[in-house]
Amino acid sequence: MRWLSLWGVGLLAWVSCRAADPFSFPTANRFLLEPGGESKFFVGTVGKPWTSGEFGCVRSGGAQFHEGLDIRCLQRDSKGEPMDPVLASAAGTVAYLNARPSLSNYGNYLVLRHSIEGIEVYTLYAHLSSLRKGLKVGDKVAAGERVATLGRTANTQQGISKDRAHLHFEINLVVNDRYAAWHNVRLKGMRNDHGNFNGRNLLGLDPEAIFREQARLGAQFRLVNYLRSQPVLATVTVRGAKLLWARRYPQLVEPNPVADREGVAGYELRLAFNGLPVRVIPRAARELPGAGKTRLLEVNAAEYARRPCGKLVFKRGQVWTLLPRAEDLLDLLTY
Repeated sequence: MRWLSLWGVGLLAWVSCRAADPFSFPTANRFLLEPGGESKFFVGTVGKPWTSGEFGCVRSGGAQFHEGLDIRCLQRDSKGEPMDPVLASAAGTVAYLNARPSLSNYGNYLVLRHSIEGIEVYTLYAHLSSLRKGLKVGDKVAAGERVATLGRTANTQQGISKDRAHLHFEINLVVNDRYAAWHNVRLKGMRNDHGNFNGRNLLGLDPEAIFREQARLGAQFRLVNYLRSQPVLATVTVRGAKLLWARRYPQLVEPNPVADREGVAGYELRLAFNGLPVRVIPRAARELPGAGKTRLLEVNAAEYARRPCGKLVFKRGQVWTLLPRAEDLLDLLTY
């Protein structure tokens, strides 16, 4: 009957794998999902409550965007330094690592590439005290595998104190594989120490919301549904048939019979507050208003009031206009 026992173990492993959440917590700290546990999970900025460690418009009175979660350490050595293992949030490969903390306010940090439901996703782990010895770009990692040690490295003048030691964790989509070339042309004279993994080329999702949705929906959670359900801040159009975002993330592209028949002359993009295109609609030439390369069609004023820190639009008098950050993003999307 040994074969039956082995079959049962294998079946259990298969079921566990099938039931696993797309993203797991990147450290042993899981207080987020315990009632009232947020203060044990998040680290706030100096003199601010734990909410300033969340994702979104949580700093400078809502005007400053925080791209990820600041997760509190649980383990310290005899000198009070953090010791928590940092774990891969999903199976994937090492896409980028920075072991020179002076080059980034993220200090030592690591980026992993994943395929979740066929969607290319990147997780970022920052302020690390150290990366796992021997880890290099291209290495495969399993979900839950140790990749680094939590720390407090950064190149900021203020630094990170021992009591605020934390893991800064992000879940991102990449805008354009040609970012480095775009940077050299559009931002001449501005340093780019991180190639295509420059922060301008990463658009974040809210990991807290994802962890909570996974816990609520279980096996019914779908990343693509989460993406499509994000509130839209602004609707814009861009001219030109070249939109690498549409090719990279076809799950976010909606069909349009008119563009199918007449050819794609541009796209309508529905942007979340931080610029993430959560819905993409190909448009034929006659469906594109105006003559410029980009055009702002609509702004969700309620969403802007709730989350203004993306700095995409501004209202002058009665007219909404695109801000330079939005213009740069649309230019990068179509580069």
